[in-house]
Amino acid sequence: MTFKMLDRRTALGAMGAVAATLATRPAGAAPRPTLRKPPRLHAGDVVGLVEPAGFTDDAFDLALVQDTIRAMGLVPKPGRFVAARHGYLAGTDAERAADLNAMYADPEVRAVFAVRGGWGCARILPHLDFTAIRKNPKLLIGFSDITALHLAFAARAGFTTIHGPNAASSWGRFSWDAFRSLVFEGATPVLANPAGAEDRLVQRSGRIRTLTPGTARGRLIGGNLTVLAALMGTPYLPDFDGAILFLEDVDEAEYRIDRMLTQLALAGVLGRLAGVVFGQCTSCRASGPSYGGFTLSQILEQHLRPLDIPAFQGAQIGHIANQFSIPVGAEAEIDAAAGTIRILEPVVA
Repeated sequence: MTFKMLDRRTALGAMGAVAATLATRPAGAAPRPTLRKPPRLHAGDVVGLVEPAGFTDDAFDLALVQDTIRAMGLVPKPGRFVAARHGYLAGTDAERAADLNAMYADPEVRAVFAVRGGWGCARILPHLDFTAIRKNPKLLIGFSDITALHLAFAARAGFTTIHGPNAASSWGRFSWDAFRSLVFEGATPVLANPAGAEDRLVQRSGRIRTLTPGTARGRLIGGNLTVLAALMGTPYLPDFDGAILFLEDVDEAEYRIDRMLTQLALAGVLGRLAGVVFGQCTSCRASGPSYGGFTLSQILEQHLRPLDIPAFQGAQIGHIANQFSIPVGAEAEIDAAAGTIRILEPVVA
C-alpha cells in the first residue's frame, strides 16, 4: 500500500511538466521575493476601501461598511470608484485598478479592505502597478474573488495579505477576534475550529475530517478553488513548492470540484505541496434528485490521499459567518489529525 501511494504521488508530480512550470514559476516572472511584513494596525489608522470585483451601489450598505470599519477603531477611506457600477462590476477594469493602485501609493493608508467579492479581480491584474505595490507593503484583506489578488500579491509583491472577511461581511465575534489577533496584536495563534455548542450527543458543527494524518510546515497559499483554477497558466501565481495549500468554495457541484482539483493535479500543483487544508464548500451539491455521483468527501479522498501528505477537511475558511483570517504567504504548521493551523511568525511588523 505504501509503495502504491508513493508511486501515485510521483505520478501526480510528473503530470503535465510543462504546465507545472507555468503554474509554479510562470515564464517571465521574477524570482520569489523575500517576504516582508506590512505594518500592524492601531486604533485611529486610516484604511482604504476598494471594490475590485462586484459592485455595492446602495448607500445604506456602504454606510454600514464604513460603520463596521469605525467599530474596529479604524478610519475608512473609500476609493474614488467605490459605489461605481459597470455591468456586474464596480466600475471599469481601469477604474477598479486605479482605486487599488491609489491606496498603495497613498502614505496615509495603512491597510486595504475589499468591500466584497463577486467576480472581476482577475480582470484588473494587468492594470496593477506591482512596482509601487511592492514598495509599499500594506495588508490587503478579503476573500472569495479577492483570491486573485492574494495570489498575484504572493507572486509579485513579496508581503503577506489576509484571506479573511470582506469589509461587508458580518464580522461576528469569532471572525473579529481571529482578525484582531493577527493584524492588531501581531500574535502567532493556533487556528482551531470552535467546539460545538449544540444539544446533541455528538457535535456536528465545527467538525474536521482527517484525510491523511501528520504535520507539515510551509507557506500558506490558496483561497477560492474556482479562482485559483482559473489562474492556471497565467503569470499571477506564486511558487507552490513546499506550500500548504488552503482551499474553499461556494455553490459548486461536486463534479466541478473534481474537475478543478484534476486541473491542479495535471498542472503539477498538487504534487509539489507539503500539506492541504480544505475548508468549507458552502452549498456544494449538484441540483436535481437524479444525481448519483461522488460526494465531496469522496472526491477529496481521491485527489488528496494519494499525495501522502498531511491533509484535512472542515477548517473555518470560506463562505461562512465565522471564519479564520489566514495570512497568505506566512509560514505555518498544520496538524491534520488535530485539524489545526499554527501560525509560525508574526505577519505584521
